Amino acid sequence: MPQTDFESALSARTNEMCDACTRCGKCVEICPVTGPAGVGAAAPKDVISGVIELLHGGEGLPAAKAWASGCALTGDCIAACPEGINPRFLLAMARVTLAQQSSDLRARRRKGIENFRAVADGVNVLARMQLSDAELARLGQQVNDRLDHGSTAKPGERPDFVFYTGCNVLKTPHMALTALDIMDALGVTYKVMGGPTHCCGVVQLRTGDTEVSGRAATSSLDKLAEGKAGVISWCASCHVQFTETTIPTIEKIRGARPFEMTPFMLFLRARFEDLRPMLKTPVPMRIALHKHPGVKGVVEAGTALLRMVPGIEIVDLQQPAVGLMSNALNALPEYKRGLQLAELEAAAAAKVDTLVAIYHVDHRELCAHERDWPFRIVNILDIVGASMGLHHDDRFKRLKIMQDADAIVADCQDMLAARGIEPAMAREVVVKAMLAEQPLPLGRPG
Repeated sequence: MPQTDFESALSARTNEMCDACTRCGKCVEICPVTGPAGVGAAAPKDVISGVIELLHGGEGLPAAKAWASGCALTGDCIAACPEGINPRFLLAMARVTLAQQSSDLRARRRKGIENFRAVADGVNVLARMQLSDAELARLGQQVNDRLDHGSTAKPGERPDFVFYTGCNVLKTPHMALTALDIMDALGVTYKVMGGPTHCCGVVQLRTGDTEVSGRAATSSLDKLAEGKAGVISWCASCHVQFTETTIPTIEKIRGARPFEMTPFMLFLRARFEDLRPMLKTPVPMRIALHKHPGVKGVVEAGTALLRMVPGIEIVDLQQPAVGLMSNALNALPEYKRGLQLAELEAAAAAKVDTLVAIYHVDHRELCAHERDWPFRIVNILDIVGASMGLHHDDRFKRLKIMQDADAIVADCQDMLAARGIEPAMAREVVVKAMLAEQPLPLGRPG
């Protein structure tokens, strides 16, 4: 089957990086998950050589396959590479190769469709269980033709930015709504895009379906090009998918970058002096920050932002910072559970008031532990918003702490009825997209 232009350009980029790689092994040496991933005693040079061999159509060492499969997207390898290539991208392409070797295109495409539908159902149902029509419209989600959808620019004018939510933050929508409140306070105009209708293509890429992934991502990319100053991203996995896979590949095809994409925390960092006088209300709280360093500068910007909030004391729990977001560790479930338990125990020992996460995925996985531990678990924007006089209820956490699908559906029955969502479907989504997303079981050991 002939390759699409996107697939050809993606292959060309992969081959160029493979050719530039000297197989020095520094990317393997710096990686924090070689042990948990099962790389074993293989020499770093042999591991990266095995990855290159795999990408060139060879068999590849078992250690190389283990490293690629266990990659948590931490990104340390990028800074460690003396040749300036992106080993994280090469590992992503190695995982695509492994997926393509595992089954035929029809099976991969079917799996991609199933996975996308699961994401779409989770996003659409959980968001509509929590939000009013006006809130959904503000987040760019289609409700009805009478409501404006997600733009604060004047009619006929381009917004300063497109705020790209990705899909899954809509499950915890109080974060995205607070982000929009902060942008309003800063006086920037924006149009919100996201959800399943603006797919980044990562779900399909993970199944090895590069054609559909490229088609979905390119379609979304062309829609996102509306902002005068570029795109602000919320989701780290969408950010990496666009900035490391889609945008450079489209640039290779078209000869120009369609826009630049900036993570929300880095957007705020560039406006700290405007934001500082707005952080007026003291928030007396001893906190620890849950950290994932996969997008360079985000943790540092989040820490600096928290230090600007009067009353905040930050405690360093001295825990490993691994991965892009919590879900990037899904291939290493035992290791992931150990990291989360160690952090909760360290937070309790440090007597913090609150454990603070930056990303939505981390919050979804951690928030119900608030039930069993002597501290709150919140998103960073909850604290920033409190100092600015902004607030949106964390309905997701309230529902998840119930730990009872029937009780959750009953609690949201009026919203479900208003949206025409069958309770049986809602219950299935709650089980699969909320309650099952609990890597570390609730309850305290001992």
